[in-house]
Amino acid sequence: MMIPRKSSMVLLLAASLLALWGCNDNPPTPTGGSVSQPKTDELETGRFALQKMIPSAHMWSSDAAPVQIRSVATGEGNGHEGKAGTWRAVFASRGRQKSEPFIWSGMADAPQKLDHGVEDAFNPSNRSTQPWDLNFLKVDTDEAFNVAQQHGGKQLLEKDPKAQVSYLLDFDALSNQLRWHVTYSASAERLTVLVDASSGKFLRKE
Repeated sequence: MMIPRKSSMVLLLAASLLALWGCNDNPPTPTGGSVSQPKTDELETGRFALQKMIPSAHMWSSDAAPVQIRSVATGEGNGHEGKAGTWRAVFASRGRQKSEPFIWSGMADAPQKLDHGVEDAFNPSNRSTQPWDLNFLKVDTDEAFNVAQQHGGKQLLEKDPKAQVSYLLDFDALSNQLRWHVTYSASAERLTVLVDASSGKFLRKE
């Protein structure tokens, strides 16, 4: 038996309404899709942070080379295991005779991951602030920390587990060495261990 055309239209409309009704059975999804997770602090080694800063430094000046990098103390990171939440590096341009600081931060409350400071004058003949080749940086801060632990650091942390450990990388023109300064700052004692950043060898204590 043929169904009248008008009846067919009514049946199609009813089926469409039922389909829409079924779709609405599920609770609505919040605007924007999945719920975003809260940000957490990201602690990284010095070499990792430096590599993150290099592209920005080369945008500032194509011949930019690092002069030094240091960890910045934060309330969330104590520097143990060679990691910190904030790192500050100074890059220099021989051609422009200028230097500029760059900052990488993994802290959740930081306004941005990468930032930079104010450009300053740079003297290429100053032996205490010589840029160095990245190819010489073969030892990261986690390895430097392990070496420092074997030369007094472990004993100091056993006495004061909350002691802050900081890092500084610079180039010594007199000895032609790239060096990590691993500094332990305890409540009643301070220790700095120098580690060759190319070979990983212990240099001396200060």
